[in-house]
Amino acid sequence: MSKPANPVSLDGHEIRQAGRPFLIAEVAQAHDGSLGFAHAFVDLAAEAGMDAIKFQTHIAEAESTRDETFRVPFSFQDKTRFDYWRRMEFTVSEWEGLASHAREKGLVFLSSCFSVEAVRMMRRVGMPAWKVGSGEVASQELFDCMAEGGEPMLLSTGMSSYEDIGKAVERVDALGIPLVLFQCTSRYPTRLEDVGLNVIDEMHERFGRPVGLSDHSGTIWPSVAAMARGAPVIEVHIAMHGGQFGPDTPASLTPGELAQLVQARNAIHTMQTCPVDKDGFSEEMREMRSLFGKSLALRQGLPAGTELKAEHLTFKKPGGGLARKDLETVVKRRLAHDVPADRLLRLDDLEPAES
Repeated sequence: MSKPANPVSLDGHEIRQAGRPFLIAEVAQAHDGSLGFAHAFVDLAAEAGMDAIKFQTHIAEAESTRDETFRVPFSFQDKTRFDYWRRMEFTVSEWEGLASHAREKGLVFLSSCFSVEAVRMMRRVGMPAWKVGSGEVASQELFDCMAEGGEPMLLSTGMSSYEDIGKAVERVDALGIPLVLFQCTSRYPTRLEDVGLNVIDEMHERFGRPVGLSDHSGTIWPSVAAMARGAPVIEVHIAMHGGQFGPDTPASLTPGELAQLVQARNAIHTMQTCPVDKDGFSEEMREMRSLFGKSLALRQGLPAGTELKAEHLTFKKPGGGLARKDLETVVKRRLAHDVPADRLLRLDDLEPAES
């Protein structure tokens, strides 16, 4: 099933394996239903230097019922998860304001949709790509609706087996839509032992698609390691600080950590795209190599006429004088004059060799 992975164009950014990693800041429900707080996250992501900001679009009546239970009972004001989703809703004009703010800040605006109604709403806002959450891998109606505009799909696989992923890839292929896959572990926060960096390579080999990491560890380390292995896109949750209210905070990065992630991305990309010519570099270091090298010198000052023995000789900085290869030709030669120990030994310190 594997085939060469073609790059995926995402709002002018090329997503390809081992390319410059594309960084997505995932807000999810960290805004807690506050539009102002949502806009503050846009500023946070932009200041850190992220490439994109992603929200989640929920329409309670379209995706949920009052039978849906909380994954983690955390809310002080919502009696049911249905009530919570309703409180997370924004209007079309409010989403348009967030999207406009993000674009003004140089960010790609994305949002995961959890119903056909949400997809139709966000299409009015304008979406350069569609993110499919781990729990929606089998939602054919979502795939069909998202595919209507031909935009790429970004598919998380946190709850999926390889069989599930294979079916999803075939479904997207049948729709003729470019696809990016994400290795994802749906545990919050994710233990480092469960991140599954190996799966990035395995999925890339199996499905021939760009494969990134959607991380929930609450640290930068999985993302840094994934980028070093060539992951072309990274998604991380964000929080204003480690004590922020909300179920995703333990799995999120703070502003300082987000900035570190961007710095790591830039550093890794620089190193990966700047190969070094070892021999050429060595030639450039000729002068420094001489400075740090060593040459023959006396262990202690000796008078003229002394026949040099191996125990009289040592190696001292700098290089550029008589080298180690000259040792055999120096031993048994006599000193032409007194020679101190605080300088290198020179050829003119020696009497002519006997013929």
